[in-house]
Amino acid sequence: MMRLRGPGQCTANTRKPNLKNIVVSRPVRTGAVACRAMLPVGVPISVLTDSYKATHFLQYPKAQKMVAYGEFRQGFNKDKTDTRLVSYGMRYLVETYISRQWTMEDVEMADAFYRTHMAPNHTAFPFPRALFEKFVRENNGFFPVKLETLPEGTCAHVRVPVYQITAVGEYAPLCTFLETILTMIWYPTSVATLSRRARDVVEASFARTSDGGVGSPLVQSKLHDFGFRGCTGVEQSIIGGCAHLLSFTGSDTMSAAFYAQFKLNGGRPVAMSIPATEHSVMTAWPTEAAAMNNMIDHFGTGIYACVMDSYDYAKALSEVLPSVSVHKLSKGGYLVLRPDSGDPTEAVLMALAAAEKVFGTTRNGKGFKVIPGCGVIQGDGIDLPTMEKIALAIEAAGYAADNVSYGMGGGLLQKVNRDTMSFATKLNHIIYEDGRAADIMKQPQTDTGKFSLPGVLAVKRVDGVPTVFPADSGEVAPHENLLRVVYDCGPLAGVWEDFDTVRARVAAEWTALPKTSDNISASLKEKVRQQMALRGKVPALAH
Repeated sequence: MMRLRGPGQCTANTRKPNLKNIVVSRPVRTGAVACRAMLPVGVPISVLTDSYKATHFLQYPKAQKMVAYGEFRQGFNKDKTDTRLVSYGMRYLVETYISRQWTMEDVEMADAFYRTHMAPNHTAFPFPRALFEKFVRENNGFFPVKLETLPEGTCAHVRVPVYQITAVGEYAPLCTFLETILTMIWYPTSVATLSRRARDVVEASFARTSDGGVGSPLVQSKLHDFGFRGCTGVEQSIIGGCAHLLSFTGSDTMSAAFYAQFKLNGGRPVAMSIPATEHSVMTAWPTEAAAMNNMIDHFGTGIYACVMDSYDYAKALSEVLPSVSVHKLSKGGYLVLRPDSGDPTEAVLMALAAAEKVFGTTRNGKGFKVIPGCGVIQGDGIDLPTMEKIALAIEAAGYAADNVSYGMGGGLLQKVNRDTMSFATKLNHIIYEDGRAADIMKQPQTDTGKFSLPGVLAVKRVDGVPTVFPADSGEVAPHENLLRVVYDCGPLAGVWEDFDTVRARVAAEWTALPKTSDNISASLKEKVRQQMALRGKVPALAH
């Protein structure tokens, strides 16, 4: 790895920054397209944390070194039968926020804010101005910590550290200042995990009913991202939309598709979509048949979709679809019927039955029906349980998985939160001012699942499973440690892989992992026991 800027040791540099070269954001040119990092308009980097964290430099004991780590503590939606996760999203956080150079302007803007932030009368609020000024002057404006993370797309189980952050010397009390930004990895990881679990549903359905099985090229397009309009902002659509694209290629969230292609993948395409009507289109025409015929005129030789329930879903299937069938067949393309209301499972079965009546079916090698030139996409009310219900229902009705696609909107990009997989960052090691070292952990007896891990940590594969070890145990060689340094008192070159590589990692590692695992090493369990013995408590090491 090569440093882009700054010294090897952030406490040793005395060079003054060239403030003329420090900018809030700059375009990054990839191929022929320039992408600009998105930053909160008018908000200095120095306030991108929780208020109380600004005061922690006065609360921590004097120290030479402090270390903290972040982990997911529970499976998706508290699932104990499958605790796998797809770690993703750290690249965006590091490149957009952590690697940004601070300026004296950032410090001055923070000062103006903190001077009036203390309750109850808008008085001065303490913040580490002197430390901020010091690293602006002496570290070229880069935040003075070291950050280790799992490679993007790593599949692991809960309790594995997804990042570890270290601060030394005078900067030790800034160790957890960036926790708020780094904790936001909960979002892309939750979406990536949800999308990958959805692919499990699709692959299981294909394995049972399709000639192509899980290797069918259709699998990758069977969950489509409709979530852009359900996001709270463009940045969320990009972060979550890219996370989805690790497991599927279908997306109408073009912000993410563009970003993944040109920012993360060297211009190589990542996502695809098709022409499709909406209710405004269907109702703008005198009849639904006229709207469908127009679609067939323009897109009939390819794949295209028509929403079918603008007025009467059953009538559209029984009368409108037959009325356009000759025109559709003359073009030879693939028509996707889209119900958008009602019971999702019933709606899909109705569309399949109507399409079979109009276009017929063939039987595949597994005995399931495939409708030529026509299929269904259910994009309303879809979540994992509903997908499973539909998949089983179409199988029971004798249809192959090839016939049905799914779309998720808010359920994919919006209906997750930090508690979905219980993400937390905790201090795990400190070297006090006098040189004494101590491993740190928490173990609340009112919620034993919230225990944290003590000591500097390392992650090594044991029988293919990422397993957590004490870094000082001697059990993990440097080349074995999955926690890789991606930022060291400044950005590093060559630490990120392209999107194709990350996507391939997810595909290979997810299916290779058992659904659950005891992934805390014996040596770390012993360290936990020792720490708890000091406090007279019993550790809870189960997931």
